[in-house]
Amino acid sequence: MNADETKILVIGYGNTLRRDDGVGVKIAEAVAAMDLPGVTVITRHQLAPELAVPISEADAVVFVDAEVKASEPIKLRMIKPAETVGRILAHAADPRSLLALAKEVFGRNPIAWTLGVPVEDFNFGDGFSSRAEKGFQDALKQIRGLIQNKFCETVANAG
Repeated sequence: MNADETKILVIGYGNTLRRDDGVGVKIAEAVAAMDLPGVTVITRHQLAPELAVPISEADAVVFVDAEVKASEPIKLRMIKPAETVGRILAHAADPRSLLALAKEVFGRNPIAWTLGVPVEDFNFGDGFSSRAEKGFQDALKQIRGLIQNKFCETVANAG
């Protein structure tokens, strides 16, 4: 599998009306603006069960969100599907449950990572704290590197 065949999905989520909480959405929008081949970007206020469809169609997925307890520097963490779909049908889902749902309903789930961006300010408004702004820049570098280098190799080795 080469770079042109790999289907990569970046899902950024969070509340853009609550300052740092919107960093996942803004990162995903910046990735979309890069116009990288094979990359699809989805932004959401929160994760929901219907995302299992595009997740099941991807070869690899990165979930990007604000994280109060994230360490610095930020790190991509590979994740596996949850053991059961669990509370996926509740108000909101989490990345592992969505992977499990994609596997259960569509018979496949992609290689996946989470990227928690260090944040501190959830007040109403726009703009980021200096911590979130640094995380924003670091996240873009990590995602670009992952897409350009590791995704294709990792997907090829897994498939």
